[in-house]
Amino acid sequence: MTATRHGRDFIARHGETVFNAARRLQGEAPHTPLTRAGFAQAEEMGRALRAALGERPALTLWASPTGRALQTLAIVAEHLGLDWHDVRTDERLTEIGMGSWGGRYYADVVADVGPVILPGGLLKCAPDGERYEQIAARVSGWLADTDADPGDRLVIMHGISSRVLRGVMTGAPVDPCGAPVLPGHPQGTVTMIERGREQVVHLGTGHAPA
Repeated sequence: MTATRHGRDFIARHGETVFNAARRLQGEAPHTPLTRAGFAQAEEMGRALRAALGERPALTLWASPTGRALQTLAIVAEHLGLDWHDVRTDERLTEIGMGSWGGRYYADVVADVGPVILPGGLLKCAPDGERYEQIAARVSGWLADTDADPGDRLVIMHGISSRVLRGVMTGAPVDPCGAPVLPGHPQGTVTMIERGREQVVHLGTGHAPA
């Protein structure tokens, strides 16, 4: 898949949200607004991409349809001189589905079931939530559908789902969780993947786990 993929993918984790700040499990929640720190992280991402790519780079804009991803993209696109309205959204770029744990405070779930952050920073799957192999299947579908698209892409998405996407794209080994994953990055991080190789464009200042 990665050997025939056209262009480069700039994959970014959205800025901090009110759920992140309150230590609540966010999952696929459709809209949890950015905090002031989250907006500042988006500004940093935009400045870093502008420095790397210049003004009005030839990028196809992609995002998870969640509000936090689209808010982050709005700031980044302004720095790049690109039109936010050109964004393409895809449900397959959303975050891990947390089932009945979604929206709950980490501390409350931990009190019920024990630790929910696994070694390496991955989230434990909720009994009625999404499995990691399901995330790998959906992001692989998005990759297959966009492999032949010309040019570079900017993709604004989430902590867990981006780890799986990046793992699939780089051929990472399958983790005990059931999918290939790469290490997590702080909120506001941008990496670039080209021909199966990843490099960090900007390391964000947000929270690192998950």
